[in-house]
Amino acid sequence: MSKTNVQPLKDEALQLLKELIATPSFSREEEKTAEILSAYLESKGVSVQRLQNNIWAKNKYFDAAKPTLLLNSHHDTVKPNKAYTLDPFSPLEKDGKLYGLGSNDAGGCLVSLIATFLFFYEQQGLSYNIILGATAEEEISGNNGIELLLPSLGPIEWGIVGEPTLLQLAVAEKGLLVLDCVSHGKAGHAAREEGENAIYKALKDIEWFRSYRAPKISGLLGPVKMSVTVIDTDNKAHNVVPPQCHFVVDVRVNELYTFEELLEIIRGSVGCEVTPRSLRMRSSGISSGHPIVQSGLRLGRTCYGSPTTSDKALMRFPALKTGPGDSSRSHTADEYIYIEEIGKGIEGYIDLLKPVIL
Repeated sequence: MSKTNVQPLKDEALQLLKELIATPSFSREEEKTAEILSAYLESKGVSVQRLQNNIWAKNKYFDAAKPTLLLNSHHDTVKPNKAYTLDPFSPLEKDGKLYGLGSNDAGGCLVSLIATFLFFYEQQGLSYNIILGATAEEEISGNNGIELLLPSLGPIEWGIVGEPTLLQLAVAEKGLLVLDCVSHGKAGHAAREEGENAIYKALKDIEWFRSYRAPKISGLLGPVKMSVTVIDTDNKAHNVVPPQCHFVVDVRVNELYTFEELLEIIRGSVGCEVTPRSLRMRSSGISSGHPIVQSGLRLGRTCYGSPTTSDKALMRFPALKTGPGDSSRSHTADEYIYIEEIGKGIEGYIDLLKPVIL
């Protein structure tokens, strides 16, 4: 690809990312970045629609008779952790990097997809319509993000989800099942042989979660992974035997198990009450034979299964997760993206799409 024909898009993408970094956009608090994104697209002559904090737009020559593809990434962020040494809301260029909260997850992907959308926006004769979706609440898997927006978009044939993958092809993604577990005992005075300690009962089940290995192992996504991440009781006093112990289990599910199948195994193996918070974030995948995957393979990119979840889990159509940046930097202190990754991201998305839609 000629670098000159996308250089203005690269320059503007970097400036847009800096503006997004400088504007706090925690999940459920994305109003201001939604306004920034709307204003930017409108300045390019794009007709923008908004549903709560979700921004979306169609290519100029949208034709309802054609199939539609979705370019999606999110503009919400997590809150900065306490290990930050830099101001998370002051975009800083240093040593070829752009520092700031959301720069890597997923600001670099978002501005690269916006630039890609603009590259194709006025082109006629595309084999697919293109919808751009900049969505909210991804970091908390909220109900008012992509899940709220999708019914407004009409039928989607397939999509690209912008998340940091070093531009490699995440063709499969583990599902997320969060379990609230409660072990029940009986209250008593800790000084006497009274009660039934719910913590001790919970420990037996926690050990099962730690050691159990589900037998079906995926070639792409590996084994099911279960991690106990929270444990607490209602006790405020040290001298009371706790009658109840609550703990949380983070379960990453490969495509070989349904949530229902795994829940049946778990409930048959532990003594505590087990309640899933949601059954929405299921494992997802796209065929290696899909044209967009084949396009990526021809560009020398590799396919892999992602252990992390994204809005891809909420899409009921094939979607490829790919984008500039590195997932290992997400949610870290002093988050950054290499400035050159943004330009490569724009070129990478355009090169990926051209053989498929032109």
